[in-house]
Amino acid sequence: MEIVLDALLDTLKVFPFLFLIYVLIEILEHRTRLTQNRKILQGNLAPLIGAATGIIPQCGFSVMAAKLYDKNFIRTGTILAVFIATSDEAIILLLSDINAAHAVMPLVFIKLIYAVGVGYLANFVLPKNNLQEVAAHDVDAHFCCSEHEGGLLGEGSDFRTYFITPLLHSLKIAAYLLLVNLVFGYIIEIAGGVEDLASGAMAGGVYVQPLITGLIGLIPNCASSVIITGAYTNGAITFGSMVGGLCSNAGLGLVVLFKNTKSLKRNILLVVTLYVLAVIAGIIINAVAVAIGL
Repeated sequence: MEIVLDALLDTLKVFPFLFLIYVLIEILEHRTRLTQNRKILQGNLAPLIGAATGIIPQCGFSVMAAKLYDKNFIRTGTILAVFIATSDEAIILLLSDINAAHAVMPLVFIKLIYAVGVGYLANFVLPKNNLQEVAAHDVDAHFCCSEHEGGLLGEGSDFRTYFITPLLHSLKIAAYLLLVNLVFGYIIEIAGGVEDLASGAMAGGVYVQPLITGLIGLIPNCASSVIITGAYTNGAITFGSMVGGLCSNAGLGLVVLFKNTKSLKRNILLVVTLYVLAVIAGIIINAVAVAIGL
């Protein structure tokens, strides 16, 4: 019962911050439209802009980028930059936890630099295909995640857009977070404490963890980012392992890609590449941390 109460209290403490951040995201998403420039993801700055926008804590841009890529509107390096930069709910959860907020800036910096580097390298190495012209409806129709579908952008009132939608999204993430807190609460109890759990995780192989978190990150659901972030905040995995898992966490963008069965081989190769890149990032960060004694 004590574990249940602790998990519930930890979740309730985070919930107000979740709600406020989601309200802010809705305001930014609806009042500022980076996608108004429809050719912005086809120029020389495409990987940089794609990565910078993917950093924004929502899955809508990865969905939109996947749709554009599927229609040959953007290049492979650009879609990789967006996917690597995307962290779904992770940044929001870290910001909501006073003990983990310090990890936000390093996470954002590493993912942004890595995403841009991979994006430009892929576009340089891979043959340049003839991109099609982007139409306005191809960009805007898929900007938001499933929580925003059903005419919310066009028909919904401001109250629904800026209050009900963030509230429902916050409740959903809080439910996932509560489950994660319960699971790790029991694990910590069995392990004998946070310190013992962290020591066990480190001894269990900081070079193996990214292999697992990378796979979890590929799950096309916001629960995957909650699990990875929750594992980090509970001391079960290292910072590098969290980064690795979040580098493969492209959210619903992967679902959009695999709707096109005609390009199955291409999409599988893209996902395998994303996973390998995520694991490499996690292992390198863990190796550096071990080398400098962190």
